[in-house]
Amino acid sequence: MSQPDLARTLRDARPVAPAELRERVRLVAAQSSTPRRQLVTWRRALVAAVVVGAAVAAGVIATRPTEHKVLRQPVELLPATPSDAQRAIAHKAAPVFSSTGSGSAPAPSAKRLQQYTASLELQLPTGAAVSTNTQHAIAIANSLGGYLAFVNVNTGKKTGYAEIRLRIPKVHVVEAVRRLSALGRVIGENVRIQDLQAGVNSTDRLIARLQTKLASLRTQFQTTLIQREIASLTTQIERLQRGRSSTVRSASYATVALSLSTPPSKSPKPHHHGPLHALGTVFRWIGIGAVYGLAIGAPLLALAAAIWFAVRAIRRRREDVLLSRP
Repeated sequence: MSQPDLARTLRDARPVAPAELRERVRLVAAQSSTPRRQLVTWRRALVAAVVVGAAVAAGVIATRPTEHKVLRQPVELLPATPSDAQRAIAHKAAPVFSSTGSGSAPAPSAKRLQQYTASLELQLPTGAAVSTNTQHAIAIANSLGGYLAFVNVNTGKKTGYAEIRLRIPKVHVVEAVRRLSALGRVIGENVRIQDLQAGVNSTDRLIARLQTKLASLRTQFQTTLIQREIASLTTQIERLQRGRSSTVRSASYATVALSLSTPPSKSPKPHHHGPLHALGTVFRWIGIGAVYGLAIGAPLLALAAAIWFAVRAIRRRREDVLLSRP
């Protein structure tokens, strides 16, 4: 007998289990209780702990108070670059008076050029008073022939401050300081007077010498070199004259810097907590972390449980298919 015939004979002689035996095996398999897998294992517990810990950390970071600092810097127009003559005059000028106090401001000299600067610090009860008296200060300057050079105001219901710089004709600066001092309680005052007359006199002498030299050059034979020197001297004299005029014009006005502010807020008294305050704080943060953990971890745990049940159902279906085969 050939090998293919032998294999065919063996397949035909394969024993077949009767239907009663098949039914009994199916009943025994259905009645046998398969061991249940543990729902909670150390790996699943570790994953859940990591998820909850991440949620707690996110909750603590999200609820941590933050501080915001706002820096307000006023925009101020810078003066033009001083000329050489102005720098020379300022270099030769010497301060002749400087005082601080709450008395009346000294009067400037009527015979000499002086740079007059006064500053006042006033205290007002409310922020509304700061805003109102800022307008009063500007009105005082306008009434005395002056003008507003700079202002920065920041007020609220109870607090506020204002920085004002006024330019007042020097002949009215004493009256201006007196009227501005009446706007609030004076908590600081400073007056500085710098003499400019010596620098202006030196500039006048220099201009006179240059003009004498220029007149002498104009009487000479006009060569190219002489014409260039005449043009240079003319430009230098004009620059010195413009600087002198600017210094004289600036010295005719006094600068009054006014600062308005409300009293500093009282610092709150320190509150002494009881011995269980720290424990209550810990429980409060634990509760906050638990809420965030529940909100963030619950969807993840639900997804993991759904996947686990789906895998288990597929595995049982495969087992049923294998048992139902003949």
